[in-house]
Amino acid sequence: MSYALQTLWHERSRYASGVLAVTFSAVLIALQCGLLLGLFKITSIPIDNTTADIWIGSTAVQSVDMGKPIPRSYITRVEGREGVVSLEEYIASFANFTRSTGGTDLCFLLGSKTDYGSAGAAGLLTREQINALTLPDSIIVDESDVERLGLNNPEGKSKINGKEVKLVGTVKGVKSLAAPWVFCSLYTARHLLGFLLPPDNVTYFLVRCDSPERAKQIVADLKAEYGSDMGAYTAEEFSLRSRLYWLTRTKAGIAIGYAALLGLIVGAVITAQTLYSATIANAKEFAILLALGIPRWRIAAMVIAQSFWVGVIGIALAYPACQGFRYLALKFGADVDLRWEVLAGAAVVTMLMALVAGLFALRSVRQIEPMTLLR
Repeated sequence: MSYALQTLWHERSRYASGVLAVTFSAVLIALQCGLLLGLFKITSIPIDNTTADIWIGSTAVQSVDMGKPIPRSYITRVEGREGVVSLEEYIASFANFTRSTGGTDLCFLLGSKTDYGSAGAAGLLTREQINALTLPDSIIVDESDVERLGLNNPEGKSKINGKEVKLVGTVKGVKSLAAPWVFCSLYTARHLLGFLLPPDNVTYFLVRCDSPERAKQIVADLKAEYGSDMGAYTAEEFSLRSRLYWLTRTKAGIAIGYAALLGLIVGAVITAQTLYSATIANAKEFAILLALGIPRWRIAAMVIAQSFWVGVIGIALAYPACQGFRYLALKFGADVDLRWEVLAGAAVVTMLMALVAGLFALRSVRQIEPMTLLR
């Protein structure tokens, strides 16, 4: 193993293209997967920015933005159960936004209680912003949507479903994939939706429990008792459900996965060719070793060891490169979710690619004979 590493160092110019190919593949795989996770994390923002343990809504809700109204009477099915700490109403619905500058757009209302620390109050909202939402028809949006919705005109009058609204604050980091998120109070949401949401209905009930284990048990009990006309999901389950729905609906995962696979193939071909060429270049040295009685399997093991170290060095170079590209992406407003599972998965796949390339290079070892020394 050490001899293989010494060989790589002394002949580093020969193996450089293979190392760079491995680095390229690892960076591309990690960034593509991180970009995919970061992109679809947007779809579960209403769930991930609340403190509810359980979301209760209509049956078979595929995503948080697809909930249908449910009767407020369903609250009796949950309250009083052992482990339930708090239970509150939540409204989530599409609405028509009329810009003050003209034109319309879709928005997504998120109406919650305006008590600081309530389960439905978005974690990004400050106490002052939550207090500001108590004003009738007041809203808060992400700062990136202010210009898009024409809310940067102080003299303009923006409307939602024909009712005038007032911007009382902005947040950062809650960009939407489609319709902008609009935070408001329960009262404002009901007023803006009007007849679109019957007065005795809500979109979700948000439940806090005394422990995550209790939340899972309550969800299981609710599904068993009321699964035919009511949906119950833990926050983690509902968040993942929303992301997977958008992933399969938009087919973006297939496109990004194809790009990552293409990078893997390119890297594998370049690495394999590099190792193969390096082995051919050392053919005479290997022939001498064979003539001295060194088993052929020892030479083959050295070639595999070289491919292993090419993979290790390439992955080591890929990590800072990934962090650098992630930093640049954040500067342009793109979230690249490079969690440890993504980095570990990219490293494993890339290392396997390097070892497969080494196996490909073994073909040249089988062709080496001591007689080549006489030529």
